[in-house]
Amino acid sequence: PRHKCGNQKSCPQNYFAFKIVSGAANVVGPSICFEDLVLMSSIKNNIGRGLNIALVNGTTGQLLKTESFDMYSG
Repeated sequence: PRHKCGNQKSCPQNYFAFKIVSGAANVVGPSICFEDLVLMSSIKNNIGRGLNIALVNGTTGQLLKTESFDMYSG
């Protein structure tokens, strides 16, 4: 069976499914999946070099904001 975000197991009831994948240099970009919805990826063109963060409401699961912080250039 297929599980949310391509995880190996289903999450227990009342838990959110998520998957965070780190990038590989500048070849493969990072991605963040939450409840089977890709929040950030190179395809969505909303990732950057450094830390990529998605702010999600912990009660509703609603995406509030995405941002990337370039730790190299300051």
